[in-house]
Amino acid sequence: MTQRGPKATAERNRTLDLASALVRGAVAAGLGLGALTVLVMVVWISSPYPDSGPGGVLRAAAGVWLLAHGAGLVRPDTLSGVPAPVSLVPLLLVLGPVWLAHRAARDAAEPEEGRPRPSRAGAFCAVTAGYLLVVAGAAACARGGSLRPDPDTLVFPVALVVAGAAAAGVWTAAGRPFGPLPSWSPLALQEATARTLFRDRAEAACRSAAAGVTVLLGGGALLVAVALGRNAGAAQDAFLGLAGDWPGRFAVLLLAVSLVPNAALWGAAYGLGPGFSLGTGATATPLGLDGTPAVPHFPLLAAVPDQGPGSLLNGAALAVPVAAALAVAWFTARRAVPADAPRAQAWSTRETVRVTLLAALGCAAGTALLTAVAGGPLGTGALREFGPVWWLAGPAALVWTTGIGVPAALLLRLWRLRTPGWAWRRDVPEADEPPATATATPPARAAATATAVEAEAGEKAEAEAVIGRRRRWWAPWRGRGGATGAAGDAAPGGTAAPAASSVPAPGTAPDAAPGALVGAAGPGAGRGDAGFEPYDFLPTDPWHEKDFREARWASLKRGSGGLMADFPADPADPADPVGPAGAGPAGPADFADPADFAAGRPAPDPDRPGPTP
Repeated sequence: MTQRGPKATAERNRTLDLASALVRGAVAAGLGLGALTVLVMVVWISSPYPDSGPGGVLRAAAGVWLLAHGAGLVRPDTLSGVPAPVSLVPLLLVLGPVWLAHRAARDAAEPEEGRPRPSRAGAFCAVTAGYLLVVAGAAACARGGSLRPDPDTLVFPVALVVAGAAAAGVWTAAGRPFGPLPSWSPLALQEATARTLFRDRAEAACRSAAAGVTVLLGGGALLVAVALGRNAGAAQDAFLGLAGDWPGRFAVLLLAVSLVPNAALWGAAYGLGPGFSLGTGATATPLGLDGTPAVPHFPLLAAVPDQGPGSLLNGAALAVPVAAALAVAWFTARRAVPADAPRAQAWSTRETVRVTLLAALGCAAGTALLTAVAGGPLGTGALREFGPVWWLAGPAALVWTTGIGVPAALLLRLWRLRTPGWAWRRDVPEADEPPATATATPPARAAATATAVEAEAGEKAEAEAVIGRRRRWWAPWRGRGGATGAAGDAAPGGTAAPAASSVPAPGTAPDAAPGALVGAAGPGAGRGDAGFEPYDFLPTDPWHEKDFREARWASLKRGSGGLMADFPADPADPADPVGPAGAGPAGPADFADPADFAAGRPAPDPDRPGPTP
């Protein structure tokens, strides 16, 4: 029997992965089409007067499914005999196909247990190809129905929507990396994305832009809800007039719900200023409704303002872009001056302005893209222009977010950098605070040396108790100045004597002893080197216990062939220079002599052997 080589096995696994990704894409498309078909079939079965058979229902469901991908439909049966385009996409229907394509690509790009990670490009191409095969079949099925797809729109935007969702799925499977860019991209852009600082600023700008677009959508939805509440009677009449039976009303309700995101975008465009078109000769803005609108009889369109100049209530819609600009400024300022970082790590004014402008540009681009898909023609006459004008809504969003967002971001940055107690911030160390200069007098050196360890232990315990505790706005000094009084005692004259500090003071003598404390001024007070750090307490692990030290010493002695001395005896009491029981002068393992300590000579290491006589 012929045994397969490693290369043949790898090729076979790669082919299986691509075939699996192709099937995943086809299954994702089939699930979306099947779910929508079942919903349309339920409405058709429950209708008391169906006007077509099962074949017509299947063709209509395929046309609506293609419309959910952005395809344009053509309605051939009109009163005038001229086919009418239907390009208004219900945005709520878009979520299902996009999520299915995204999930299929993500699952295809993730490595399975026992198999290597598949190629990302291969997974993307296979999932997209499998999905588009089902799209082509649905387009062929819907060609003879009441809603026929426009062949020109099957490439753009249908194929673009599918490819974008698949690419997002592969990117999610890879961990959402921000780079590296493809080799054909500009070299300057590749170098910029390789920097951590650039990626951090770009991420902050994207988050701020997303926050601005979300506030615009929320504000637009609020405007529509308020307008529908004021015109609830007209909306009810339109709902009851479109269908007299409950199955028909259920179908109208489903259509209205699927158009709710479109209505929110219409409200956002209205609040931005450009408004939206209600036909070729009518435009609704906060200033008023000009022209004669060609409004179909539909419940959501009852929110359209009345003809004539606008009132103060219509002008209140301008609060929506103001709120969006403030949201962009707030999210930018939060990243510019984080609450859990020292002031030295805050962004500069130029960086804050730059990131805010980038976020405003992203918010404008997102607004233009969403308003472009929120509208579309519904006929060849007056309804060929119906919905927001994207090339006006995008620049309006840019003007609002730039004009208000940049000054607001700078003001928020200054407010978060204010000096008198950051009441809402956590207690974090200040990186830009200079160390205090030791000014202890010679008589105070002994007291400072004696209380150094206790002061350091007290400061450490107080810092551990304060860290992580939020300050109160009524007492911003709590948790920060508590260590001031503990550092030293008040002198009779009213001034506090400086206590010993573990931070080296500037200007100290360079020939200080290794174990000298910084709080004591003089030749042995500290190090002159700026990078000097005092020794910390030794860890309390078994490594420094006597048994382990003797074992290490015995191992070293065996390896040296008997050249090393025996393990030194326990150190004697520092106060007894002659050792225990009059054993004679202290050995090398004893503590250092005070004269050596004052002269700056290092203390002997107890683990090292004594000097050879």
